[in-house]
Amino acid sequence: MFTHVTLGADDVEASRRFYEAALGALGHEPGQRDPKGRYWWRTAWGAFAIGKPIDGEAASCANGGTVGFLAGSPEAVDAFHAAGVAAGGAAIEDPPGPRDNPFGRLYLAYLRDPAGNKICALHRMG
Repeated sequence: MFTHVTLGADDVEASRRFYEAALGALGHEPGQRDPKGRYWWRTAWGAFAIGKPIDGEAASCANGGTVGFLAGSPEAVDAFHAAGVAAGGAAIEDPPGPRDNPFGRLYLAYLRDPAGNKICALHRMG
């Protein structure tokens, strides 16, 4: 459904270090810098980027917005969470673990990145 997601960050290097750790724990290669100073992580299905807003204004996070990253196992979700916290992110909501909802059983972990964006890692438990 989506081709890419881009989040703003005033301190791009702090956010890059955070995402290198958190996304690296999910098995993603380091992000690649583009000519505008944004960092991109690409997969066969889409891309994720962080960077300073192109309009020159301060970055802001979406109230009520969350970007979710697919994880291959509950252990990968736990590794994402631990790596993100160690790299300057903040643990939010419930601790990593299983959640039941109308879409099935999920294993989730939520973080705020250094710019305040809310992200999660999600593993569908079947």
